[in-house]
Amino acid sequence: MIRQFNFQTEAIDWLINTSLNPSSKQTVVLKAPTGSGKTIMLIQYIEQYLSNYDTNTAFIWLCPGKGDLEEQSYNKMRELYSSRQTNDLFDALQNGFEAGSVSFINWERVTKKGNKAITDGEKKNLYERIKQAHNHNVNFIIIVDEEHSNNTAKARDIIDAFSASHIIRVSATTVANRDVEYKEIDEQDVIDEGLITKAISVNEDIEDGIAQDDAILLELADKKRKQIIEHYNNIGKVIRPLVLIQFPNGSPEKIEAVESKLEDMGYTRKNKTVAAWLSGDKGDIPENLTDNNSQLDFLFIKQAINTGWDCPRAKILVKLREGGDEAFQVQTIGRIRRMPEAHHYEDSVLDMCYVYTFDQEYKTGLLTGLDKAYIPKRLFLKEKCRDLVLTKELRDMDGGTADDRQVYHAVRNRFINEYSLDNDKELNMKKLAGRGYKFGDELFGSIVGGVFTTIDSLPESARNIETRTPVDTHEHGMQLRHTFDEFKNVLGVEARTLRRIFDKLFSIKFQNNSQKLLRLPLREYYAFVINNSHLIKEELRVIASEVTVQNRLLMPKTEEFRLPLEELYHFDPVERDHSVFESSAYKDYTAGYVTSACGKSDSEIMFEQYCEEHKQDIDWVYKNGDSGQQYLSLVYMAGISDRQKLFYPDYILRKKDGTVWIIEAKGGQRGNQDNNIDPQVLNKFIRLKAYAEAFKLHWGFVRNMNHKLYINNSEYVDDMHNDSWKPLNEVL
Repeated sequence: MIRQFNFQTEAIDWLINTSLNPSSKQTVVLKAPTGSGKTIMLIQYIEQYLSNYDTNTAFIWLCPGKGDLEEQSYNKMRELYSSRQTNDLFDALQNGFEAGSVSFINWERVTKKGNKAITDGEKKNLYERIKQAHNHNVNFIIIVDEEHSNNTAKARDIIDAFSASHIIRVSATTVANRDVEYKEIDEQDVIDEGLITKAISVNEDIEDGIAQDDAILLELADKKRKQIIEHYNNIGKVIRPLVLIQFPNGSPEKIEAVESKLEDMGYTRKNKTVAAWLSGDKGDIPENLTDNNSQLDFLFIKQAINTGWDCPRAKILVKLREGGDEAFQVQTIGRIRRMPEAHHYEDSVLDMCYVYTFDQEYKTGLLTGLDKAYIPKRLFLKEKCRDLVLTKELRDMDGGTADDRQVYHAVRNRFINEYSLDNDKELNMKKLAGRGYKFGDELFGSIVGGVFTTIDSLPESARNIETRTPVDTHEHGMQLRHTFDEFKNVLGVEARTLRRIFDKLFSIKFQNNSQKLLRLPLREYYAFVINNSHLIKEELRVIASEVTVQNRLLMPKTEEFRLPLEELYHFDPVERDHSVFESSAYKDYTAGYVTSACGKSDSEIMFEQYCEEHKQDIDWVYKNGDSGQQYLSLVYMAGISDRQKLFYPDYILRKKDGTVWIIEAKGGQRGNQDNNIDPQVLNKFIRLKAYAEAFKLHWGFVRNMNHKLYINNSEYVDDMHNDSWKPLNEVL
């Protein structure tokens, strides 16, 4: 008999009742904290459902590719219920989907491009087997394990093919919405049952003023590991805590440095105390890795271990970063939250898990952007919108290079004019310091520390720890390169070009250069660029916003553009207004697609509402995408660089009289405050004007002021009180 905790029994009963209720919604969402026994709950739900309620159903268990989760779930099902017909993908393709069976399928095997599982071949492919089951009246219920991991159009195609009575989505980081049946297992209930640690300790023993040196994190982690062993020994337990060391992607140098430090501490791959679970590097992982008495002390990981891996002796996470700020992910923390014997020891050291990191940002989940605030839904183009053909422009990747001297003078002049700098280097330093610039040979930073009971309490309960790290030009060279990469993205100039320019202006290099603004020694120069990167980027944004003469533009490449036959739009699941926008180019486009939760600005929301209110004159309106080759794009030149950039106008609309309009919506104005945040607005205005004139289209930039929309298609000015901005209803 498998032991069930109260919260597990309640979740299983809820899943069964929801599955049997004919009026329940198709999508069923269970939010289950990592460590709550999600796999066991799902297996028991399936077995009870098939044994007691419906023998004519086949379950499809879809898992992400990382961590071999489908094999673990498959093996656990066979271990607990060996008489139940259990399939992997090969079995399903060979024999089909029979009533009463459970098929475990790895997402990547059916969504990866060119995969034989969903192409024609000698065997019946996946879609044919699904159709065969439907012909035999087999009902499907789909379980989407770690449901955040494959939220793609192709994945939804496969789910749609099953025509399942219910789709059960399970993850530690899913969200509720109006279109689903939703249940959340309280993390505190899981803690109270002793399945996961009572709390999470972050950066214990790290004090203000510490240097951000990875070696310190490793030493603290090992000190804590030894303390945990001592406490286990005191209660007669043979349990060896495991330290997970998580690396950023693409960091072979950092891996080598960590291995060298661990070797100095006495831990190596040779003596079997260190192993790696990295891409192409798993050969030294012992078979007893997850056993409580395993001798492995440190395991290197990246992202693959975020899902589907259970090692309850793992108690410490060292999360390293490289360059910019990265973020915790709740699944990664979940790897160290399980209790090794599924109960608490009433020992403050053993009932805690530990995190050491110099990350400055903490997330409470993997879902960001579209998954947190809204969900993607597929809509289909109306027949009447399929005849529109426009010309879209693509960048000529062989054209456009920046003039280094022009960039150099632009940067120098910006600093001189903004901060009143001259040839007095010491006075220049004082002027910059007076405007917030930091000087010295230390890198200033801050990290988070504290003890947190639940994942959700991480952001609210944190204490801030200030750090001061002496510059090491070798150690921090990568961080400096990362900073110049950020500058490159702002200005559109190669990072190495910007590095030379900043060297000439601010460092002790090139001593004969009389035009220097500062003469900082190398370590101080590193600190100046890194510590003040946010201020420097603001100056570069100003430079980038300077208007380019757009007729310098090389002839862009062009292609035919048609509205996509189907589109994934962001949908706000909690929007109460379900009225259909008949003016939309897509069927079933409702008010739920026109909210701020979907990422739309006030001007965009007001414009779409305007089109719906004037649908007697407007035949249809299409919301263009922000990036991607399937959308309408124009090429323009950005700032002082001859680098070509793409501009995606927000809307295309056709009026009942047949005229076609291209509309760009920008931030509006409140009083005298300009809320437009796009520094390239003038360049884009000039480019759209030239494009519309060339192809004889109507056009305009639309902004809101005092709850009214205004349009400008003549000469761009920021101030909307200018006569160039006319009421939209007088022009459109």
